[in-house]
Amino acid sequence: MAKLKYSKDGRLLFTKEMKKEYTILLPMMLPIHFKLLQNVFEHYGYSTVLLDSNAPEIAQEGLKYVHNDTCYPAILVIGQFIHALKSGKYDLNKTALMITQTGGGCRASNYIHLLRKALKKAGFSNIPVVSLNLSGLERNSGFRLTISMLRRMLCAVAYGDLLMSLNNQVSPYEAKLDNCKFLTEKWIRNLKNQMNTENGINFKQLAKNMNAISDDFAKIETRHIDKIKVGIVGEIYVKYSSLSNNQLEEFLALQGCEVCVPGLLGFLFFKIDNRLEDIKLYGGSQLKASLLKTFIKYLEKFENIMLNAIKRNLKFKVPATYQHTKALADGVIGYGNKMGEGWLLTAEMLELAEAGYENIICTQPFGCLPNHICGKGMIRKIKEINPIANIVTIDYDPGASKVNQENRIKLMLAIAKESLLKRDKQNLKNTNKPKTRTNKNNYVQLKTEELPENLVAIKT
Repeated sequence: MAKLKYSKDGRLLFTKEMKKEYTILLPMMLPIHFKLLQNVFEHYGYSTVLLDSNAPEIAQEGLKYVHNDTCYPAILVIGQFIHALKSGKYDLNKTALMITQTGGGCRASNYIHLLRKALKKAGFSNIPVVSLNLSGLERNSGFRLTISMLRRMLCAVAYGDLLMSLNNQVSPYEAKLDNCKFLTEKWIRNLKNQMNTENGINFKQLAKNMNAISDDFAKIETRHIDKIKVGIVGEIYVKYSSLSNNQLEEFLALQGCEVCVPGLLGFLFFKIDNRLEDIKLYGGSQLKASLLKTFIKYLEKFENIMLNAIKRNLKFKVPATYQHTKALADGVIGYGNKMGEGWLLTAEMLELAEAGYENIICTQPFGCLPNHICGKGMIRKIKEINPIANIVTIDYDPGASKVNQENRIKLMLAIAKESLLKRDKQNLKNTNKPKTRTNKNNYVQLKTEELPENLVAIKT
């Protein structure tokens, strides 16, 4: 068994010996993306388990060790970890945990410290915690992000965004239930196998796979049904995690909605672009600015390949580029507003409304200041820009009632149904309007009953 080692500040380290023996538990957020990301870790020799339990006791488990005023995602992630450690499924002498650490001003930067405090309180102080970050905040000899590993992770994110987008667009209309689900699972297996054999990771292979994915989803038989289109935005964990948002996407599907959730690639753009905006606003190294611009151009290659794959089949709606989404926020909210989801949250609501998903649910942990400012605080401005925007903010918290949350969403959907009915009536009215046409003699032909007596045509 690997010997426990500590840093100078008393932090339990994840060592090279642990990499060989330990299983790393990963919290769940985006099922498609995280299955592909997990495969990347496995490829580089890390034994991992993706925690997918939505057990109702997870929140209560978190509340035993985390103050109830702490961010809801922290309560859930820590509760999920401790729930797993108590399950008896894992050798506690050979188990580690992994959590992201941003280093920003949001409380998410402190989750890792809250987790270690909770582990000690729960009697699991021998469990090492690995920080997944790009800022060099914490280092462990047994875990290291390499350039090749990061490239595979970007591929996983891009593939995940494509599969999520097409699944969300097709599944509400599929003629045979679960066709999209089976196709998504098939492609996850296929991509895992490819990436494990050094395939599917260069831009040429990425384009080939993405085109094939788009063509496969286009072949699924669908029915034309009017659906309410709903966009989901908000704090990143609550927006994506079914554990956190009480299976929001499944609930909306049962209500007869088509759901659109902005992809993870846009959030990566946002995090890199923010550093560039800091240099523009406050000054800084031009060399660093040049490197950031290069990285953004690199991300745009992934984005362009994905959007071109969706565009090749006309039945699909193509998501906006990051740069277009960013431009929508210009003059609406400052680009220096970057805590949490910052200006991106406002921009995503503007983009969804523009794209036809004007019914928007803004998910937020109770007391999340960035969300209250950039989400709830911007609704009035968004409606001034796009009056058809129908936005509801939903707070998620251990004490929040699921029934109340769903009732508020149903009220928003009732307004959406009324608007959809009005538009249908207007479209029908426009369709039944008498049409005019110009003949070769430059006369406009009208219905006889609409003309003055004894006239058949009027000259233009």
